[in-house]
Amino acid sequence: MKTSRRRASLVVGAVAVLALTTACGQDGGTAANSQNVGATAAPGDVTDIGAGAAAAGAPDSRPVSAGKLSTSTDAALGELVTDGSGHTLYRFDADTAEPPETTCEGECATAWPPVGAEDALAGPGVDRALLGEVTRPDGTEQLTIGGWPAYRYAKDTAPGEVNGQGVGGKWFALAPDGKKAKAADAAGLSTRKDPKLGEIVVDRKGMTVYRFLKDEAWPKPVSACVGACLRKWPVVAPVETGDTKGVVKKGLMSFTRPDGTAQQTVNCWPIYTFTGDKKPGDTLGQGVGGTWYAVRPDGKPVGAPKK
Repeated sequence: MKTSRRRASLVVGAVAVLALTTACGQDGGTAANSQNVGATAAPGDVTDIGAGAAAAGAPDSRPVSAGKLSTSTDAALGELVTDGSGHTLYRFDADTAEPPETTCEGECATAWPPVGAEDALAGPGVDRALLGEVTRPDGTEQLTIGGWPAYRYAKDTAPGEVNGQGVGGKWFALAPDGKKAKAADAAGLSTRKDPKLGEIVVDRKGMTVYRFLKDEAWPKPVSACVGACLRKWPVVAPVETGDTKGVVKKGLMSFTRPDGTAQQTVNCWPIYTFTGDKKPGDTLGQGVGGTWYAVRPDGKPVGAPKK
């Protein structure tokens, strides 16, 4: 690392729309350091991790470059650390952080390349004070984050992949504080950064929220999606204003549909999810029929044609 060499100590800093308003456009709403490496493999994955502990005398894999570290947000895992090439960094439960010690050697280190400390730099979202290093058995220096030795996963072949998450129940993506990456309890409505669409609104489950261009917002919300349309585009149920994060509060309200169902709005526009989206992060409803578009935090449709 370009800072002085040191052993890192784990420093942990740990750590919501509804309102039935009378008119649109108003603010608010209602209310042991030894291991059996093979035991870390998921079923069918033993050969990748190393069948059993590293063989005696087996060569250790050399650390891979760290580069400028930064953070990214995964739809399921929340905020995690990535290296200079955008690849996810991981920690291993068999390692220790106090004091830092690495136990992944030999074949294990082939499947999980250790991340070097020499060129590691703290980029956006990364606290330099939490970066350190640990000397591996072969004498090389490995990066630590919050005391935990950092690794890449050989099966992550592209930036942003998290194929190593949970492997063998012992490998986990690294959060910026050195803890295991885990999304916090999600708000009823929040936002996330989509690589193609930018910042968009998602529901409590992380599913993309959409607007229907045939709907109306003023002087009151009116949904044009009825009947069979609703089977493909379910309404988003009302949420409390305080149960949102990152969404503009003005016009954040619910209304009652003709069938008696309550539906949430963003800036008075009715919002929906799409049954074609199967997992958090999917945006398969974007642009469908030229009338369905993901929603920005201010309620505007992402990428909709200008009138």
